[in-house]
This record gives sequence, C-alpha cells and structure tokens, in this order.
Amino acid sequence: MKIDYTGKSVIITGAGGSIGRASSLLFARLGASVIASDINEERLQETIDQIVDAGGSALSIVADVTDPDQAAGVVKFACKKLGGVDVLFNNAGGSFPTPMEAISKEEFQRLRSLNFDAVYHASMEALPVMVAKGGGVILSTTSGAGSGAVNGLAVYGAAKAGVNSLMRSIAIEYGRKGIRANAIAPSAASTGMIQWLESTPGGVKGFAEAQPMGRLGAPEDIASVAAFLASEHAGFVNGVVLPVDGGVEAMLAVPG
Repeated sequence: MKIDYTGKSVIITGAGGSIGRASSLLFARLGASVIASDINEERLQETIDQIVDAGGSALSIVADVTDPDQAAGVVKFACKKLGGVDVLFNNAGGSFPTPMEAISKEEFQRLRSLNFDAVYHASMEALPVMVAKGGGVILSTTSGAGSGAVNGLAVYGAAKAGVNSLMRSIAIEYGRKGIRANAIAPSAASTGMIQWLESTPGGVKGFAEAQPMGRLGAPEDIASVAAFLASEHAGFVNGVVLPVDGGVEAMLAVPG
C-alpha cells in the first residue's frame, strides 16, 4: 500500500508542536504541499526548516486560530497559494490539569476557544472550498478526555467531546459531497504533555509502565495515522473517533 500526496494541499495547525511537526514532516515526505500554521513563529520556522532540509514543500503562516478571522485567513492563504484545500488537519490545542473550581471565566473561554472554537471556525471555512473542489478530508486531534472524564481536564474534555461530535456531524452532512471527517485521540505522551506526566505518581517512567503496551506514545504514531486517514486507502472511514493510545481507552478502571 503506497500513500502519495503529490499535488495535494494539506493545512496543519499547531505545526510547531510535537504532533503538528511530525505530521507536517510526514505529509511533506509523502509529496504534499504543506501549509503549516502556528501561533509561535520560532517553532513554526523550525518545522519549515526541517521540511525544506528533507526536500519537502511547505509554506508557513503565523496565526492564532482561536481568532475566527485568523483561522479563516489560514484557509484563504492556502487557496491563494495552492489553489484550494485537500486536507485540513485541526491539530492546535492543549491544556494543563486544573481543578474545576480553580478555572476562571477567562481560562474557560481560552480553553474552549483553543480546543473547540478554532476547530469549528477553520472547518467551516474549509468546507465550502472542499465542496467546490469535489471533496476533501478534515481531521482533528481530540483526546480520550473527550470520551471519558479525566481529573483536572473538565473544560478541555468537554471541548474535545464537542470536536468529536462536530467531526461526526460533518461526516454525515457532507459525506455525499465527497468530504470525510474523522478525529484522532492520542495518548498524553504523544501530545507532548511530558511536564504533566512528570507530576503524576511514578513520573514519566511510572506512567509508561502503566500503559497496556508498556511504553509512551510518540508524535510519529499520530502522524502515521493521520496520513492514513487522509488518504484514499481510508476512503470509507468516516465519522470515527480513533484512539491512538496503545490501548488506554480499552482499559477498565477498577477502583483500588
């Protein structure tokens, strides 16, 4: 099975982070013209440099995708530079565990904007472009916290649950127009939340040993799944939330 994105335009948000960078590098290696976006210009440039050094094709746009106008600007940039959008990978997001009662109104808005609103606005901008082109794929990085509650991640989890629902809604409403939408739920380590893992009982090593596969996930684990889901080989995969967590979601939590 060969995956080839030659001639395809792929937008990846949060491209300066762990999953975003791994995905940008992989899509470019598979022939895609990548539009890499991030709020952090320095990290974004590092991603672009690595793509170019590897012989790939990429353009960058610094944007805060929590701002509807800037999220729209990313899609418009892709249309102007590459003539459209074949794949939109909504990957920007993140959180740090905080007890519910400690979350301020401002933090609530920030978490919701980053983890749901940004996905919604970019997707709504990309959809008419994809419809006019005859099809496309929308992927979004979500979380196991969107399916099951995690201590300290109430707002983050609620936002990711919204992303799961949004991807399913796009799948059923736009499937006949050639558009597929799926979500990927990574493990915590894959998202680069090492700082959080260091604060857990047993630290990073203990967290890894507690995993069903006995190891942490890597950004490349997510990137390879994203590349498959956006490809023609996953042409009948639509509206799914796919855990890529080494079996964590399959575990039954039994009170100690």
